[in-house]
Amino acid sequence: MSELIDNRARRIAALKDIIQHLHKGEAPDAVRNQLREIVRQTDASEIMAMEQELISGGMPVEEVRSMCDLHSQVTRDVLVQLPAPPLPPGHPVDTFRRENSAIKQVIEKMRSTIAQTAALEDSADCADQLFQLRQGSNELMDVDKHYQRKEHALFPFLEKHGITGPSKVMWAKDDDIRALLKRLNEAVHNCQPVAGECKQVCTAFAQPALAAVEEMIFKEENILLPMARQTLTENEWAEVWAASPKYGWCLVDPQQEYKPPQTTEATTPAVPSDGTIMMPTGHVTVEQLTSVLSTLPLDLTFVDADDRVAFFSEGPDRVFARSKAIIGRKVQHCHPPGSVHVVERILDDFRACRQNVAEFWIDFHGKFVHIRYFAVRDQEGAYLGTVELTQDIAPLRTLQGERRLLEY
Repeated sequence: MSELIDNRARRIAALKDIIQHLHKGEAPDAVRNQLREIVRQTDASEIMAMEQELISGGMPVEEVRSMCDLHSQVTRDVLVQLPAPPLPPGHPVDTFRRENSAIKQVIEKMRSTIAQTAALEDSADCADQLFQLRQGSNELMDVDKHYQRKEHALFPFLEKHGITGPSKVMWAKDDDIRALLKRLNEAVHNCQPVAGECKQVCTAFAQPALAAVEEMIFKEENILLPMARQTLTENEWAEVWAASPKYGWCLVDPQQEYKPPQTTEATTPAVPSDGTIMMPTGHVTVEQLTSVLSTLPLDLTFVDADDRVAFFSEGPDRVFARSKAIIGRKVQHCHPPGSVHVVERILDDFRACRQNVAEFWIDFHGKFVHIRYFAVRDQEGAYLGTVELTQDIAPLRTLQGERRLLEY
């Protein structure tokens, strides 16, 4: 049968069919053997295309997410890497890979510490091992920066090429890993330096978290990053690089700044020839309007009637980082999968004129953040989009009495 699988479309179809058997409960070893016999070899883009087709065909994203670890495990034997051109210094893919290498080093040290702990008597003192576990756990919390850059700087460009699977499936797995790492960090810092207690923490929290991080590294190295290299243009990689510092670096810094072979200049909004934007209540230039919006003590984001991000302000103290890569991106893809249903409900209520305002307030990194969503409508009431206003109102909550005299 293998001679029939002679092109990409047939390989993807075969992958899809066999993986569906996995979802129906067939043993992973049996599925793996079918892949070896029928598909023989596949590449990263075909595995991603297979998952994309499962989602497009109606399989719930949550089901794909829950099974994607098994997907990668059963396809490892048939996965091949296509030859790729060398990476220029500082390329975002090179930085992602260097970070993964540093993460693997931390995991290796933690596994060594776990093995040392397992060799101790339950009543033995394990202060040294516990210190090493705490140090490693603290370092792994830096993984969040790696995932944020992937989700907010890389995924938008994949979506522009029609590849939405990673943002729907991989982002949810990232959130699972974040939760595992958070529980691990809390457990090791609450643990007492007694070997028996440390062993329980290692079994219940460390081992699952480390395994999940390692599995994500495999997916990135063998599927996501090779496929992204095949897909993104040099100019798009330049934009990924430009957006990356907002989210920070994980354990290691880029070796040097990425300088793409060629980039295009950003386009500016269409305005009259004299640079003035005329509005019912006055007029401003693009420069003035940009400066006004950047001066306001709040973050503004506008999502158009098609649920795509059309604009955001750039102030010096943004509460939530924004990348220009999100322009044109579906707003549902800009939120963690666990909160997408809330976003969709707000947009549906606004569009149907059931509501006009939605607001939240949260404690966030020492700030008290007020988040408000407003439906934007024209004079006839037709829905034009949604504007989001985000502001740290902690200083406002401390105000008392009155101030009627000028004070700086």
